[in-house]
Amino acid sequence: MSPSAVAANAHAGESEVNLTNAAIEHRTSGTDAANGTSNITNGVHTKALPKLDASKLTYSFTKSPREIPAPGVTSDDGNSICTDHMVCVPWKSKSGWGTPELKPYGPLNLMPTASCLHYATECFEGMKAYRGFDGKLRLFRPDCNAARMLMSSVRISLPAFEPAELEKLVLALMAVDGPKWLPRERPGTFIYLRPTMIGTQSALGVQAPNEALLYIIATYMPIMDNPVGGMRLHTSPDDMVRAWVGGFGYAKVGANYGPSLLATQEARERGFGQILWLYGEQGYCTEAGASNFFVVWKDKESGKTQVVTAPLDDRLILDGVTRRSALQLIRERLSDKVEVVERKYTINEVMEASNEGRLVECFASGTAYFVMPISLIHHRGQDLPFPMGKAGEGGEVTLKVKGWLKDIMYGNEQHPWGVVVPEEQ
Repeated sequence: MSPSAVAANAHAGESEVNLTNAAIEHRTSGTDAANGTSNITNGVHTKALPKLDASKLTYSFTKSPREIPAPGVTSDDGNSICTDHMVCVPWKSKSGWGTPELKPYGPLNLMPTASCLHYATECFEGMKAYRGFDGKLRLFRPDCNAARMLMSSVRISLPAFEPAELEKLVLALMAVDGPKWLPRERPGTFIYLRPTMIGTQSALGVQAPNEALLYIIATYMPIMDNPVGGMRLHTSPDDMVRAWVGGFGYAKVGANYGPSLLATQEARERGFGQILWLYGEQGYCTEAGASNFFVVWKDKESGKTQVVTAPLDDRLILDGVTRRSALQLIRERLSDKVEVVERKYTINEVMEASNEGRLVECFASGTAYFVMPISLIHHRGQDLPFPMGKAGEGGEVTLKVKGWLKDIMYGNEQHPWGVVVPEEQ
């Protein structure tokens, strides 16, 4: 066999082992119609199809602008308060990406047989725009969100795109709506951004949709990282899991969330804030609700202070942007005091550390909950309390990470992660 054939076979083997990565590579390589780059019929390349192109964005401004709510008001009778505009981009397998449009926020036009309503062909991102104390409007690491959305989209057979183009569209929406909905006289505030992709093909049948819609909205959201006494977690019941190895827990798809709501609702009725999702007979700790989960303890063997969190290599948990940022900052700024450990660990290990007095603190991270101190885990009738620091607002590592991230997000620290929005005046 020739060297080229050996290499081809090796590549094919890798593709069979990691089909998601192979699909992403294929669909972003310029040879796949899902990226709007070319149309392939019987193995023959025909006319190139349009890519997602933010430079073609058109603007249709609302004629009925709404008043922004008073500070602290984030919903209207339980419904989200969204900004005046949204960005929409259609896609079809035969014609590629359509023209992006910034237009008035409003209902979507979907048929009852739309793919997303029946087969969970829906993914999204969660990110925020921040009004800095220096007056500037910023996004936090939007490139990470855009790259993750590409991965989520491909995972559920929705079209691929260049992540940088999605980032540009988010910036364009905030350039228009940011000055009004995050006014300069309200520094230290934020608004939540939700880029979403849905399969819109109107055809029943289990198949990859041939039509899709990308849209971006912005909405208010309450501050959720300061619950009185810290977050209380209840471990997941034996008959439920949030995700599984080989599934899609690593992708931000709607199907990850709906099935988790029953357990969450039951936990809240018992006085707990979220579920600590355990996995397998061993009871591996994975995520706290929809947030990444961290335990800080003294290692049993070395005595070192460790920040321990679940790994990404088995694709069981979400690669959170706040998670990766927190770990990077800890490694850069606390390496002389704290060791970061990404590995599988069980609830029994946490209980053992509690019984031996080795628990230091605990927190969760995510876009919505930001950096959330955790005060207690309830597991099978037993409470595992965590220290909350002298002020009762969280442990030392939790508060340091929270403070560093806030400084970057709100402009107190000039950092490459804080991307300034060029606002329309």
